[in-house]
Amino acid sequence: MLYGIAAATTALLLATVLTALLRTAALRLGVLDRRWQHRKVPLLGGAAVVLATCLVAVVGDRTGVAPLGSGVGELLVAGALLAGLGLFADVRRVKARALVAGTAVAAACVVPYAETGVAGGLLAVCWIVLVTVGFRALDHADGLAGAVGVVTAFGVGACAAAEVMDGLAVLLSVLAAALTGFLMHNWPPARVGLGSCGSLFAGFVLASAAVETRAGYGLGSSAAVLFALTALIAAEVLLAALTRRGTGTGHLAHRLRRLGLTPQGAIVVLGAGAFCGVLVGVLVHLGWLAESGALWVAAGALIVVLALLRAKPSAQVRARLRVRNG
Repeated sequence: MLYGIAAATTALLLATVLTALLRTAALRLGVLDRRWQHRKVPLLGGAAVVLATCLVAVVGDRTGVAPLGSGVGELLVAGALLAGLGLFADVRRVKARALVAGTAVAAACVVPYAETGVAGGLLAVCWIVLVTVGFRALDHADGLAGAVGVVTAFGVGACAAAEVMDGLAVLLSVLAAALTGFLMHNWPPARVGLGSCGSLFAGFVLASAAVETRAGYGLGSSAAVLFALTALIAAEVLLAALTRRGTGTGHLAHRLRRLGLTPQGAIVVLGAGAFCGVLVGVLVHLGWLAESGALWVAAGALIVVLALLRAKPSAQVRARLRVRNG
């Protein structure tokens, strides 16, 4: 317990400092991203999250103070390699299919097939890829991926602690702390972005850790818990799929902004939504809530997505758009 607190504190401070340093490097190297407001944001904040998480976790494991345990080290290595692919995508353009393929390969290397079986393992790989890609999509708005990542990491960490997976629980607490340190620079208006490097790493670690905590449980109950833990990410993926079919444009935060919410307000609303789903997932995992609770989460997510698709911009937003368009 004491080491977990010390590790989380170290990761928070380290990520805060590294994010500031790498922000300067990104500006000098021209590693920039363009936000929805058409302003350029330096990337490499995700690299700070990856470095802080890996350094603290590896030091704890090598010193024997907090061994990662079987499978967790492999998960961290796979996540770091995927982060390297994401970093390459931040610096140079990489097709989305390459990122999906890389995520699938990494997922296939960490799924515990001995407990899930081959069929269950393949489903787990698909789910990890979906969550990882969906989490990357959350980086469309300042503060969103960081906030959702922190909430989800604490939830999955609670599930890992309940299964006495101490190494995995410590890793997730370190990740949550590193994302918090990054969030200090990424809160709207963001001074640095997470990028593909950080978003792929965080999404992959969260999804893979969740699968690990549910290995050995029934397929139905596991699906309920895993969905609830990542319901907001599922909503983002669903909205993106529907908008590509011509029903509208934008992501979750963009839609809320069109309704008149401030950037900070949109993140608070979505963060609260993520917390509700994660809370249900943890309670179902602990057996304190029936599996049907996940159905209520699914229904709520579907209602929100459909409502956002049908919602029209507020009068204030329409006026601002008219001014912008001349």
